[in-house]
Amino acid sequence: MRIIGIDPGTATTGFSILDHENGKFTLRDYGCIKTQAGLPPNIRLQQIATDLSTLIKKYRPHLASIEKLFFQKNIKTAMSVSEARGVILHTFTNFNLEVSEFTPLEIKSAVCGYGKADKKMVQQMVKIILGLKVVPKPDDSADAIAVAICLANSLAFKQAIPA
Repeated sequence: MRIIGIDPGTATTGFSILDHENGKFTLRDYGCIKTQAGLPPNIRLQQIATDLSTLIKKYRPHLASIEKLFFQKNIKTAMSVSEARGVILHTFTNFNLEVSEFTPLEIKSAVCGYGKADKKMVQQMVKIILGLKVVPKPDDSADAIAVAICLANSLAFKQAIPA
């Protein structure tokens, strides 16, 4: 099964394309969709939708996963990330992708086994789980990989537990 994982943002949206078959992970691609500062918000959001559509057409994922918002302080940042999430969710819907959303706590628990793991711990576990030589950079792409791993682990857990 192929999963697209997204760490949403307006300036930088991390993405990952991850295959998960028989308990084995294969990282197909990762990186960031970057938008230019100073452009009107609608243009930046349109670029995210266009670039994400290109990725979906290229890799044809079966499922999508995205990080849920969790902000305690900066409401301005929360608003712009919410707008980016809306565009991303809309794009997923246009491609009929089933979407799963995970909180940072859920992602950290799925990847590290500890919901209060710091960013470096998550990045190191992504490297270990995927058997990579180096931690994926930039951070937003490593976070997007963790989101995809979280969905894969969640599905594997659901399949292991009889209904």
